[in-house]
Amino acid sequence: MPEIIFNGPEGRLEGRYSHSKTPDAPLALILHPNPEHGGTMNNKISYLMFQAMVARGFSTLRFNFRGVGRSQGMHDRGEGELSDAASALDWMQELNKNAPYVWVAGFSFGAWISMQLLMRRPEIEGFISVAPPANLYDFSFLAPCPSSGLIIQGDNDDLVPQEPVEKLVEKLHLQKGIEIDHRVISGANHFFHDKTDDLMGHIHDHMNKAPLSANEVPVTVKDASVVRKAA
Repeated sequence: MPEIIFNGPEGRLEGRYSHSKTPDAPLALILHPNPEHGGTMNNKISYLMFQAMVARGFSTLRFNFRGVGRSQGMHDRGEGELSDAASALDWMQELNKNAPYVWVAGFSFGAWISMQLLMRRPEIEGFISVAPPANLYDFSFLAPCPSSGLIIQGDNDDLVPQEPVEKLVEKLHLQKGIEIDHRVISGANHFFHDKTDDLMGHIHDHMNKAPLSANEVPVTVKDASVVRKAA
């Protein structure tokens, strides 16, 4: 997949982009976990979500937030990273002017940023929020949440307990017009050690049940395993 450099609010941002082979494909943006704890676009969960969206026919981008890898700038505890994500989406949309819609996916800190981006960009029609840190960050901005999506975590997550995530899901369930698919993976910790196959299977199952564009490819759990082995 080609390495790309694009302009962000504080300088150049480094990413990896896969352009769909079919015209007018939907777009997917993948956001990585907290840089203060070693999070990069090459985080395993972020990479697997990238591969999953590529397999489904999306034009897909993952990138390093400011101050990570070759991306310029300094960590900004969320506000600047949200601006980085908006710039990344702008870059993809400029390249894919006829894309029908966008999905955004984030892991941990990236899930928090992705949900904020969701509130600001109406073209985002779906989201995947993996281990959203509802115990560490304020998610009250989801009032109301504009799109349906998946919230998923492990029941052995020692960094993000189930209770605050469940309270977030309960709040979102009260909203009309959207559906929140909340899933908990038995035995999985925050980083889904030995449970990434289960995680990817749930992501594909959720997306298979969502409306597909003409250019999106349904992927079964068996197919997802093949994709991971080939990655």
